[in-house]
Amino acid sequence: MLTTAWWQESSTLLLYYPLSDEVDVRPLIHSAYECGKRILLPVVKGEELDLHLYEGEGSLEQGAYGIMEPVRSLFAEEQYGEVGLALIPGMAFDRAGHRLGRGKGYYDRLLPKLTAAKLEGICFPFQLLEEVPVDEYDIQVHEVIA
Repeated sequence: MLTTAWWQESSTLLLYYPLSDEVDVRPLIHSAYECGKRILLPVVKGEELDLHLYEGEGSLEQGAYGIMEPVRSLFAEEQYGEVGLALIPGMAFDRAGHRLGRGKGYYDRLLPKLTAAKLEGICFPFQLLEEVPVDEYDIQVHEVIA
């Protein structure tokens, strides 16, 4: 991951703080932060995900659904086009990039706003399936890392 062109060339990354059943990307968060990249993490606000700047472990508090979230520095929606790479968790993915989330549609509402981002789904190998159910509002990722 750290050697891919998208990772190297993206100065603004959307990552996520993992739940216990998701791929642990905290080492990626720390590595990118140490390299001076701008790291965004999602924050649940009602029915939407806002993006906030990650400013170190001390900037996090437990938020909705027990997820650690940044509590400062809202990233303005007008700047979402600056996100170059987004790592998206899921309960399952298929090889076509369809994602099965947790059923609330948070990422399906967020991802269309990331107009310049390469969308990378990330999951454990057992979560990569031949096919997952798809609805018209589901957003595909460009690639899946399993």
